[in-house]
Amino acid sequence: MDVEYDIIVLGTGLKECILSGLMSVSGKKVLHMDRNNYYGGDSASITPLNDLFGMFKMGDPPAYLEKFRDWNVDLIPKFLMANGALVKLLLFTGVTRYLEFKSVEGSYVYKGGKIHKVPCNEKEALASSLMGMFEKRRFRKFLIWAQNIDENNRATWEGIDIHKDTVKAAYEKFGVDQNTTDFTGHAICLYLNDGYMSSPAIEAIRRIKLYSESLASSPYLYPMYGLGELPQGFARLSAVYGGTYMLNKPDAEIVFDETGAVAGVQSEGQVAKCKAVICDPNYATDRVRKVGSVIRAICILRHPIPDTGDKLSAQIIIPQNQVNRKNDIYVCAVSYAHNVASKPNFIAMVSTIVETANPREELRPGLNLLGPIDQIFYKESDLLEPTDSGEKSKVYISKSYDATTHFETTCRDVLDVYERLMGEKFDFSKVQDKIVNAEDD
Repeated sequence: MDVEYDIIVLGTGLKECILSGLMSVSGKKVLHMDRNNYYGGDSASITPLNDLFGMFKMGDPPAYLEKFRDWNVDLIPKFLMANGALVKLLLFTGVTRYLEFKSVEGSYVYKGGKIHKVPCNEKEALASSLMGMFEKRRFRKFLIWAQNIDENNRATWEGIDIHKDTVKAAYEKFGVDQNTTDFTGHAICLYLNDGYMSSPAIEAIRRIKLYSESLASSPYLYPMYGLGELPQGFARLSAVYGGTYMLNKPDAEIVFDETGAVAGVQSEGQVAKCKAVICDPNYATDRVRKVGSVIRAICILRHPIPDTGDKLSAQIIIPQNQVNRKNDIYVCAVSYAHNVASKPNFIAMVSTIVETANPREELRPGLNLLGPIDQIFYKESDLLEPTDSGEKSKVYISKSYDATTHFETTCRDVLDVYERLMGEKFDFSKVQDKIVNAEDD
């Protein structure tokens, strides 16, 4: 391989495919390689159903599940926040032309052994079964305050310094109780644990606004035919702008020069030269550290999740305090309506950060919400993150996918890798301008 590339991307997970697309749009010469012969990596959708059973060494699927090729099972299911960063990327890059979405029908939070719809505006707050009469009014006032904040107008802050005072101080100002802070922090702001309480209030305010702005019947979207469509969409974007793809390269290995900086990637006895490498943690195991583990259960159901009003898709967040844990438990479900299962089947996922020596049992509060489970597949995965920024080696590594059932943390990691490599924050409008100009040409 005599061609020198600006960037070689290793792995076709969603993060790597987004970055490949963004780099190609930015005018970089990109080569994208993967050890597998399919797109998606850890974030792939597995089809047909036989392959999923084979992956987990469970023999052949039972005949009653039928039409095995109708199944597209996500290994790491997540939903898209309707006004979140990933949807903006899809819109601004034009990748939406390759995809079709359905709205997720319900967003719920677990409290006191039951699930409740997450209130997202003052009207729903007053009608919610999550709170008593007086607490509803306190939460309504807090929600109106957060939604009316103008970061450039201190008069709207009502005595809270949103850049210095903590989220906890804001809660205390409005007198909201522990249950309210649980569902606000975890089901609306989507924080992973209660560490956010000591952070400046501004970030939580922005997250509340995002949730409200994303709302239709639910603030989440899901692509038809599964999440495997997303990396393929960004791969097409990269190809349109000159990116080259090579799958089925099991021996792909990063090569360094005498200074310790990346020189290229070797495969099948040849070295493709490059100035930088973007990769998932599995391609640079000596440059990452384990920071925890995620346990996931993929479940096949023949019914919707109970107490969701027969919704064909739903998300449930179980805040840590409700089940005496340090981390939340996440539940999501999609169905035949999304072309990911044969009718009348549903696919549900329960996931959390591992805290004990018995990870499967940690999922029990979420599994108990599902009703009868026909098939269950457990998978424990290491949470890996890079040990350095990549500034010296020019190897820019993403983090493993966390336990959440939304893409907000995924996008934050993508934008962090972009900033480390490019030396500047990602600007949505610049990418959109480049695409518009290219189409005009």
